Amino acid sequence: MNRSDRLTLVAGGAGFIGSHLCRMLLEAGEQVVCLDNLQTSRSSNLAMLTKYENFEFVQADITAPLPSTIVSRTRQFARIYNLACAASPPRYQADPEHTMLTSVVGTDQLLRLAEAADARFLLTSTSEVYGDPEAHPQREEYRGNVSCTGPRACYDEGKRAAETLTFDFARSGRADVRVARIFNTYGPNMDPCDGRVVSNVICQALSGEAVTIYGDGSQTRSFCYVTDTAEALRRLMEVEQIELEPVNIGNPRELTVRELAELVIEMLGRPVELRNDPLPEDDPRRRRPNIDRAKALLGWEPTTRLEDGLRATMDWFAHELGEDVAVTATFDTIDRHRRYRAPAHRRPLREANVVGQVATG
Repeated sequence: MNRSDRLTLVAGGAGFIGSHLCRMLLEAGEQVVCLDNLQTSRSSNLAMLTKYENFEFVQADITAPLPSTIVSRTRQFARIYNLACAASPPRYQADPEHTMLTSVVGTDQLLRLAEAADARFLLTSTSEVYGDPEAHPQREEYRGNVSCTGPRACYDEGKRAAETLTFDFARSGRADVRVARIFNTYGPNMDPCDGRVVSNVICQALSGEAVTIYGDGSQTRSFCYVTDTAEALRRLMEVEQIELEPVNIGNPRELTVRELAELVIEMLGRPVELRNDPLPEDDPRRRRPNIDRAKALLGWEPTTRLEDGLRATMDWFAHELGEDVAVTATFDTIDRHRRYRAPAHRRPLREANVVGQVATG
């Protein structure tokens, strides 16, 4: 079977980054199968994908046995991207057991599928494997400073275990693998209430509410626009020569959370107050990627200026919030309209309300 006749599986493809990656692959002509449990995804992300004839959606949870609609076509898969996991602290801490199992059991199942299919496998890991880093900026060789018992451990340690599984499959000759460590990413298709710093700041500022700053706001982050992240993932999957080593994907421009909030307010053009709340437990003090490896290996670095990316993201959020509630509504009101759903393994699976090829597990 020719490469052009085979399928690309994107687990977590209805999510924030996954939906952008799916669209990029679809526009490149790939036959894309999106596998998602819709735990933290949004049906509107799927709606923009179902217009493509080369797109298929399968609703299932990778912590459960993979559905027959996937297993029956094992030999057809040439590429498997694993983006499946809740990624914002409020979401992954809402069900820490499921978060850990998604990273460990889910990754193991997708690796076994890649082995059986002779498919190339890419794991999206995270900068959270570095924990609260003592080395700055963070290089891939840094082993991290992670609490294995704190409230973030279900995600941090889950991703570390997923990396271990992935590289063990490669060392034993069972799969051709790549691992991306993704730093803070933002852009359209984010959920307004997922609890990430960019969505929090923008949605609160648009609503006219005081913008919440945790601690004194001196903690730093580095923000990469979502299409830049998706392009890096695509390049990493397709690079032919790679060692058994992860690759940082992010924007090395570093700023404090307070500076981000002030920039958003300045761009909004109207006065908004800042409110300080206690800093969450184990919240990293500094975060900035060293991307020398990505530059050398992929010929990649971010091209979207923060100001340009924020403007596009603010415009998108204003449109999204305007569809459901008035932009002047309070953040609490927005949250009530977009309440977090229970994880998929604790509720019956249902078909997404989208047009196109839809299968349930």
